[in-house]
Amino acid sequence: MVSRLQQKVFDLILNNRLIYNTCWEDPRIDRELLQLGPESTVVAITSAGCNVLDYLLDGPAAIKAVDVNFRQNAVLALKMALLNTGDFQALFSLFGRGGDPGYRDIYFSLRPYLPGWAQRFWDEKIGYFNPNGVRRSFYWRGAAGDFAWLFHRLLLNGNKDEALALLEAGSLTEQNRFYERLEPHLFSRGINWLLRQPGTMAFIGVPTPQMRLIENHYPGGFGHYVQDKMRQVFTEVPIRDNYFWRVYLNGSYTADCCPSYLVPGNFSVLRQRLDRIKVHTSTVTEFLQAHPGEYSHFVLLDHQDWLAWHDTAALLEEWRQIFRNSRPGTRILFRSAGPDLSFLPETVKAKLRFSPELTQPLHQQDRVGTYGSLHLAEVL
Repeated sequence: MVSRLQQKVFDLILNNRLIYNTCWEDPRIDRELLQLGPESTVVAITSAGCNVLDYLLDGPAAIKAVDVNFRQNAVLALKMALLNTGDFQALFSLFGRGGDPGYRDIYFSLRPYLPGWAQRFWDEKIGYFNPNGVRRSFYWRGAAGDFAWLFHRLLLNGNKDEALALLEAGSLTEQNRFYERLEPHLFSRGINWLLRQPGTMAFIGVPTPQMRLIENHYPGGFGHYVQDKMRQVFTEVPIRDNYFWRVYLNGSYTADCCPSYLVPGNFSVLRQRLDRIKVHTSTVTEFLQAHPGEYSHFVLLDHQDWLAWHDTAALLEEWRQIFRNSRPGTRILFRSAGPDLSFLPETVKAKLRFSPELTQPLHQQDRVGTYGSLHLAEVL
């Protein structure tokens, strides 16, 4: 009953809302594993577009940004329009600080650079960048932003100094000391209640199948999984450049702790290469059917967890299309809530070569720290 409710909530959110306002995968790891170059042609799930822009810095020939939720593509389209207009300050104001008092003026100056479908979305939702009021940041908007805002309110109620001290820690020793003070508040009665609610994980884009993977495979179930993952990311991985957790704890980035597309030195390079990105609203399977080719790289995020539990036929068809549109050596990167590849059909694994010797050490350095496993496959 609870699982059905969770899935209904997730489906409702997926079909009606922006889910991710920022990418929740570490592109530093992605780029090391993908090894993109001037001949690379990439198919990547868009999410919020941060990592698509990160990959562009490696100079691939083309990136096809694909997402079934047009709202996710609209976020990338807005970032691309800001790059196109040549105004770095406007880009950092909206997506670095999360808002600007002149957000409407900024928007109407760049609106002509947006495709019609993105204009229609942002005409209605540009208030996400209003820095006034209770929700003062874009990063506290959308489904994941709702959760981040509530988490922020519950956590920082009397604990702001500890949280900020953790973010500014200069060593792992300091991080461990500050985290020991903060951890009881991270799992306070209010936050534990929030995590137990059937619809909570749906709001941050975690479908029921991923919850089941964790419950079935992780010792102690979901509660222990969250605690262990949080402890790992805050005590074993340097925090000073961890912009993923900074933006959700603070609602904004800083100039020296932000995604690569918000670094001034990368602005002109990204602007010059924007025409290499093409945005498509569809499933991966639909995209490959409509745009066949020999792609060199696929970045699939973690959506195959959902397919493995919810629609095995769709999972097999997606892989059939991937193999049809690959060549020997094509690299495929994906993550899972589970600890291994058991969710992947044997017929698929038989056509791939995996590199755990590369992915496992990097997985331990992941600045996000919430996934159960990371996988890099090459087509045989």
